[in-house]
Amino acid sequence: MRLLIGIGLMVAALAPFILYPVFLMKVLCFALFACAFNLLIGYAGLMSFGHAAFFGSAAYVTAHAAKVWALPPELALLAGIGTAALLGLAFGLLAIRRQGIYFAMITLALSQMVYFLALQMPFTHGEDGIQGVPRGRMFGILNLSDPMVMYYTVLAIFVLGFALIWRTVHSPFGQVLKAIRENEPRAISLGYRTERYKLLAFVLSATLAGLAGGTKALVFQLASLTDVTWQMSGEVVLMTLLGGMGTLFGPVVGAALVVTLENYLAATGLPVPVVIGVIFVICVLLFRKGIVGEILAYRASSRSGS
Repeated sequence: MRLLIGIGLMVAALAPFILYPVFLMKVLCFALFACAFNLLIGYAGLMSFGHAAFFGSAAYVTAHAAKVWALPPELALLAGIGTAALLGLAFGLLAIRRQGIYFAMITLALSQMVYFLALQMPFTHGEDGIQGVPRGRMFGILNLSDPMVMYYTVLAIFVLGFALIWRTVHSPFGQVLKAIRENEPRAISLGYRTERYKLLAFVLSATLAGLAGGTKALVFQLASLTDVTWQMSGEVVLMTLLGGMGTLFGPVVGAALVVTLENYLAATGLPVPVVIGVIFVICVLLFRKGIVGEILAYRASSRSGS
């Protein structure tokens, strides 16, 4: 596993010399977004249809803080992340006592409220969004206007976010989350206050989604309504399921696949949502556990057979 991680980091470090850096940064932003969502659904067993609210709200606040308040990028990002965390806490307190489809529908309804606020509030500029967001200098040293500097900054942000998720999953807290996912009544009988654990997982997932959204706003120098639509929430679900729910690397693979398809199919004139939908159906029929999930299941069966 360490060897795979090392190879992955080496490939990521060399990738901008081969591929377009902005495309790679988009992949990293959505990979972090998918990993944040996977922490909630894959390890806590909570299906949220409202994660675009955290992604988009952080993008708007980060863009506004950088452009209007003239904050440096690190403080603008912190403002966006803080907004996503507070929104996650508010959503969690309202929804966490519900389960299954009821939880999913509450998160979707709350997310739609955020969408209509983004459409009406003056600072978001409605359908125009916040454009021309300055990237500035990170910590007064790193000139983010340079595409290569911006890329390696985004890569560092992704690695830090992924490392936090990795540590969370392999901590006692992560083991309790898995126990809640598998059998919540048993976890309650063992003395765990499951609602607190689920709320903390929800807030952490929202915070990391906000980190992805704020970073995306700096990369594209734009925050728009696309970031807070229900389609964005559906897209991150698609990425997670394609890659492999409940696996650490699955969302990264799923995000890379979806973003790549969207990028290259857009130039062909083909209906991108239809093509991605067909691929999703095929994966659901043939790879029930997702791409990475099926690979891990095959490896496990091969070891047990030998």
